[in-house]
Amino acid sequence: MKVLKTSMMTVMLLLSACDGPQTTVARIEPEQKPALTAPAFIACEEPRPEICTQEYAPVCASRDTGIRCVKAPCPASEWKTSSSACTACSDPKVHGYYPGSCMEQSPQK
Repeated sequence: MKVLKTSMMTVMLLLSACDGPQTTVARIEPEQKPALTAPAFIACEEPRPEICTQEYAPVCASRDTGIRCVKAPCPASEWKTSSSACTACSDPKVHGYYPGSCMEQSPQK
């Protein structure tokens, strides 16, 4: 009789545990692929680098030509491929750059 009571208590205890708070599992959707867009223009930051490593990760840099005109069109800047972002930004005449060589890019001026 004692075994029956113990068994009944165990079954009731197990069943009461099933009535506890239920947790739901949220389904995580796979990330949407971003739309293909042109890479963003990256401005050079101050202070400018003084020493750069010799790595080759080409960038298409926008460089001030120093030309100032009264009438347009006037080539106030030029696009020049540099071996790396560090090398490009070490030139004080460079405003910023796009990743990749100028041959790969067609930057919107």
